[in-house]
Amino acid sequence: MTFSGDVLRNEERAIYSLRELYRKYGYSQFKVSRFEEYDLYARNKSFLISENILTFTDTDGKLMALKPDVTLSIIKNINTNGKSTQKLYYNETVYRTSAVSHGFKEIMQTGLECVGYVDMLAESEVVMLAMRSLEQISSDHVLDVSHMGLIEGLLDSANIDSASRADILELVKSKNTTGIKRLCEALGVGSNIADKLCLLTDIYLPLSEALETIESCVVNEKMKLAYGELKNISEIMAMYGLGEKMKFDFSIVNDFNYYDGLIFKGFINSIPDSILSGGRYDKLLMKMGKRMGAIGFAVYLDRLERFGDYESEYDTDILLVYDEDADVKTVVETVRQFNANGKSVKVSAEDDKSVRYRRLVKVTAGGVEL
Repeated sequence: MTFSGDVLRNEERAIYSLRELYRKYGYSQFKVSRFEEYDLYARNKSFLISENILTFTDTDGKLMALKPDVTLSIIKNINTNGKSTQKLYYNETVYRTSAVSHGFKEIMQTGLECVGYVDMLAESEVVMLAMRSLEQISSDHVLDVSHMGLIEGLLDSANIDSASRADILELVKSKNTTGIKRLCEALGVGSNIADKLCLLTDIYLPLSEALETIESCVVNEKMKLAYGELKNISEIMAMYGLGEKMKFDFSIVNDFNYYDGLIFKGFINSIPDSILSGGRYDKLLMKMGKRMGAIGFAVYLDRLERFGDYESEYDTDILLVYDEDADVKTVVETVRQFNANGKSVKVSAEDDKSVRYRRLVKVTAGGVEL
């Protein structure tokens, strides 16, 4: 059975194309329950996109939650040993506030997780698939990347406490270099570190061009490792022919409690928010008692509702109006011929003013009139 992609909504079209992409690279579909114990999300609220969670009390008295996230459920339910790696993708309904309506909504989410032994080869494959995912949705896209090791390394070198780190993180997110300088001065952080923070925050360049600046800011082993990882990713993406669509953006930062490596966000033209987000989150697994590596991303399909206007400008190609004296066989044959030529036809006994059509066709006792 075949069907036309024209009948699919933006998010439905994305699900089909992305599922085909992930299976092509050996990822298996993972199914999870619609709900989990609320405690799983309560312990990891800062990992979630939204802290708003729909809950209910189960028949045994347990507080349950309609699933607001898929990654936590996957991590909770899988185990792997040695150098084995589980490569999983999902198409699941999550329940959270929509970026469009701002009220609770059922949202289809797709994404993938690579869990277990995650080396540079596995990590670069996930980044490549993130870029290919954006490519499936729009040719006008970009993947912004950074590395938590860069900012952690700088803050470690200045012995900045956790509360102040959170403040600096917010200033970096908003690219507020004036605020960064003032806070560093108030904390007694040397101008060398403050200048490097501001320099990295200011640049927005293709990753291959940003590497020289990043290298000049390296002050310790943690930053050196982060730089090396970014350099390897840049070179591998160039091999895939994807280097031009990858930008370095230091302002992409995430919670220190969960993320500890490469992080990235994907954007397409005409949508102001990221439609894809992911990164390395080994710390989340450690927090859940699992000594494994993990990297993955999610595509926010609800945000595609605002992408372009995939709905046809017309309701139908042909509005076919027939009068009471028209020959029924002529009407049927006319519809059949238009359909055979790939045209959609709405048949009506009168000219329906509410219908948007490309062409009006009338069938009368005298025949067919265009």
